[in-house]
Amino acid sequence: MSNTPIELKGSSFTLSVVHLHDSRPEVIQQALEEKIAQAPAFLKHAPVVLNVASLEGAVNWQQIQHAVISTGLHVVGISGCKNESLKAAITDAGLPLLNEGKEKVVRETTPVISVQDTVPLVAPYAQTRFIDTPIRSGQRIYAQNSDLIVASHVSAGAELIADGNIHIYGMMRGRALAGASGNTDTHIFCTHLHAELVSIAGEYRLSDEIPADYYGKAIRLNLNNGALSFQPLY
Repeated sequence: MSNTPIELKGSSFTLSVVHLHDSRPEVIQQALEEKIAQAPAFLKHAPVVLNVASLEGAVNWQQIQHAVISTGLHVVGISGCKNESLKAAITDAGLPLLNEGKEKVVRETTPVISVQDTVPLVAPYAQTRFIDTPIRSGQRIYAQNSDLIVASHVSAGAELIADGNIHIYGMMRGRALAGASGNTDTHIFCTHLHAELVSIAGEYRLSDEIPADYYGKAIRLNLNNGALSFQPLY
């Protein structure tokens, strides 16, 4: 047991990033409520980072923070701010500024208003993570710096996250997020696609947005010109 009451250690977390393109609190609140309603199991009470790179002019940060919190989300930081006066206003509102620097360190999975933000430091790929047992509802499997292979079924409410590719050789009813560290060259391979959500490098589709021709089929999913592309696996 350590003799000190606390320890400070570096770590990384999976966070959603809300890109704000409108500074009106009521507009932000409505947009967030609509997104949360689409994927409540994934977004409800989630910690989020607010990216403000698109905002200009005077902004009431306290009202924006209240609008976000009222939806059940929790603001853990502000990113993308380059304007010194905006930075001062954010700090005065008691909100933490995240300095992304040259190498960004916040991992983004599912976006809320728009897509593609920060990525972690690049690390060597580890050995592929392989799982041959069913993934139950509520389980979260993360393959850090590697591919993930699941040779069984994935239940609704379960979540697969990999910095590399994801392979599911069974019924896929949960959520699959490949390229979680921002790698846009990753793929998702699935023999029976019934997913609640699929995502590559932050670009995502909910179940009702998956093309009907591919739902329930064997598919290969990748990014094509920044957009998710579905193709037959066989």
